[in-house]
Amino acid sequence: MRILVINPGATSTKVAVYSEHGAVHQAVIDHAYDAIRAFHHVNDQIEYRLGAITDWLRSVGVNLDELDGFSGRGGLIRHVESGTYEVNEAAVADALSSSRQHPANLGIVLAARLAAQCGKKAFFTDPVSTDEWPDFVHLSGFAPVDRACYFHALNQKAMAKKAAKILDIPYENARLIVIHMGGGISVGAHLAGRVVDVFNVMDEGGFSLNRSGSIPVAGLVSYCFSGLPEAEVKRQIQTRGGFLSYLDTQDFREIEARLKSEDKKAGQVYAAFIWQLTKDVGAMAAVMSFRVDGVVLTGGMAHSDMLRQNLTERLENLAPIIPLPGECEMEALAEGALDALKYGAKTYGS
Repeated sequence: MRILVINPGATSTKVAVYSEHGAVHQAVIDHAYDAIRAFHHVNDQIEYRLGAITDWLRSVGVNLDELDGFSGRGGLIRHVESGTYEVNEAAVADALSSSRQHPANLGIVLAARLAAQCGKKAFFTDPVSTDEWPDFVHLSGFAPVDRACYFHALNQKAMAKKAAKILDIPYENARLIVIHMGGGISVGAHLAGRVVDVFNVMDEGGFSLNRSGSIPVAGLVSYCFSGLPEAEVKRQIQTRGGFLSYLDTQDFREIEARLKSEDKKAGQVYAAFIWQLTKDVGAMAAVMSFRVDGVVLTGGMAHSDMLRQNLTERLENLAPIIPLPGECEMEALAEGALDALKYGAKTYGS
C-alpha cells in the first residue's frame, strides 16, 4: 500500500509517498513568501497548494490512481481524542471554518480534495486540537473562561512512544514529560498513554520564539484597552511575542550567535526563557506526583547543543533526559493512515 502524506506549513508544504516499508518519495515544497502573502485568508491558498502538490507528484512519476489513501495534518478543529480519523464532510467543514487561521487546517482539506479525485479515503491523526484532559483540568479559575487544549499532539505522541521504547516501558505505562520546541512550544504530561495536561501552545506557559505564552493578567487587560482592535492584540501576543518582541528576531540560530558574542540583552531574554520553560516542566512533574520516567526534548530547537545542555543541567535530577531532536510528523501521519486502511479509523464528529 502507498499513502500520500501532506503537512502544510507557513511557507512550505511537506509531502511524501510512504509504503509499509517507509518513505518512497519525499520533499519540502517551498512557497514564495510574496505568493503566500498575496492570499487574504489561509483558505485561499488551497488551489495554489493543490497545484504545487500535483506538480510534485508528476515530477516523481506518481499518479493519484496508484495511491491507496491520503493523510493530511489535522489543524485547529473541534477537540477530539487521540487517534486516526477518516476525513468526512464535518472535518472538512470544521477545518474551513476554524476561527484560527493556521496552515495546518489545510492538511485535511488538501487530502480530501485529492482523495476525491481518485475515489480513495483520506485520514488525519492526532490534530492540534487533540484533547485527553480530565474534565476538571479545563477549569481555569475564572468561570467565564475555560482552558483550551491545543498542542503539538502529532509529534508529542509520536516522540513519547519512541522515548518509551528507549526506556523499554510500554507507552501505556510510561510517565513522561515531552517538551516540543519549535516556532511554538508545548510541554505535555504523558501519563498512562494519555496527555493529561499541557501548556496550550497558543497562550499558556513560557514564551517561545514568537509567542508570548502566559502574560500577567492585569498588564494584559491594560494592553487590551490601549486602543488596539481585538484581532491586532491577538496577533501581537500570538505571532509577535516571545524572543521576537525583545530581540527583533525569531531565528534561534541568530539568537544563539548573539549569545555566543555575549550580547547582554540576548542573555537576559534567554535566561528568562530557560527559567520559564523549566518551571513549566516542574508543573507537569507535579501533575504526575514527581514520579517521572523521562523528559523528552524534541522539535527543531532541540538540535541546539547549547539549549539541550542548559535544559539538561536544570532537569537531570528530575528524570533521565531523552533528546529526540526534530520531528516525525510525516512518519506518524503515514503510520496512522496505513493502520486505518488495515483496521479502520475513528469517525470524526460522532
